[in-house]
Amino acid sequence: MDFRKKISCTLILLLTCLHIMQAQDKPDVVLVPKGRYWVGKQHHLLNPLREVYVDSFYIAVYETTNQQFARFISATAYITDAEKKHDALVFRPGLQEFEWANDSTACWRFPNGVSRGGIENKMNHPVTCISYQDILAYCQWADVRLPTLEEWEITCRAGAATDYFFGEKDDEIGRYANIWQQRNHLQADSSDGYVFTAPVGSFSPNPWGLYDMYGNVFEFCSGKIKATESSTLAHARGGSWWCSKASCHFFNSYDIGRVNKRASFSNQGFRIVKQIPSK
Repeated sequence: MDFRKKISCTLILLLTCLHIMQAQDKPDVVLVPKGRYWVGKQHHLLNPLREVYVDSFYIAVYETTNQQFARFISATAYITDAEKKHDALVFRPGLQEFEWANDSTACWRFPNGVSRGGIENKMNHPVTCISYQDILAYCQWADVRLPTLEEWEITCRAGAATDYFFGEKDDEIGRYANIWQQRNHLQADSSDGYVFTAPVGSFSPNPWGLYDMYGNVFEFCSGKIKATESSTLAHARGGSWWCSKASCHFFNSYDIGRVNKRASFSNQGFRIVKQIPSK
């Protein structure tokens, strides 16, 4: 009898996992209508308050997963920057604030280094340890693109004019985002269930049905902050699992991160946009 129960529970667990993975692997997108939207924050040096116009587009409900990226690799035999240069930067509890460790073994298959295991049981986590250039290669293969800085913010805000899509203060951030809960990074923090990345869609969505707009991984966007900035820079938004209220408070709707286009971090990822064909 116990044996049958174990078999039954195992089957239920497998079916549940399969259902979750299938749901998260669908190319689920949200339509953003063309029109004028407010973005930015008053007196913000990099992202001042302004009104922008965008054409209609579809944006992915979830961040791009390891499973989706693996299909790209399988189809193209593409080799990422981290695999070629062995220069991915990863985090280990005990490092000082904003300190990252170079791990020559880290890449998208081993996002925290070989010693911490691979992604076999994390196919529904966001892909990380990829560079901006790697993402452009994926987008070309998948016939999609990155959101612009403005498009990302419009969808993140979901119509809100406040610093967060849920209000002016970050009191509710734990409901919507996988972030670092402790004041420093000297010890591992799994108080929200995850030390590093979480499966996409693990937290509540914003009012437009988009998950992980804050936290989990920084999401690369296309575009420049200033026309004169270096062509080697890329921008990412939304904060990550590493960000905390005391350090890198970028899990909001207005801040914009900057990084080299060839850099690969274990807290960087992306979500895609599908353009609506013009008639």
